[in-house]
Amino acid sequence: MNFIIRLIITGAVAFGLTSFLPGIHIDNFWTAIILALVLAILNSLIKPVLVLLTLPITILTFGLFLFVINAIIILIAGNFIHGFTVDGFWWALLFSFLLSTISSILRPLIKEKER
Repeated sequence: MNFIIRLIITGAVAFGLTSFLPGIHIDNFWTAIILALVLAILNSLIKPVLVLLTLPITILTFGLFLFVINAIIILIAGNFIHGFTVDGFWWALLFSFLLSTISSILRPLIKEKER
């Protein structure tokens, strides 16, 4: 149940961000939910490999290169999902930063209401 709630939160935040970011386009809310699911799969399969391969760069940048890895994951998801487009790397970087920040803020608020 927790996984489904996280998917809905991520999808809602992603869909909401399209109103503020002109470089990110999501057709409808269901596309945003599919995006959240694809991002969860990519983050569990591809992200650990990318983190391992770029570990020296990540250490040299004190972890800031992880934002670049997140942007790459967003761009990869854009290639898989019909109805989700990203206009460039910088939009993907900004989108991934805002998506992770806002989702991280909202998740504890939802858990407190469930208790």
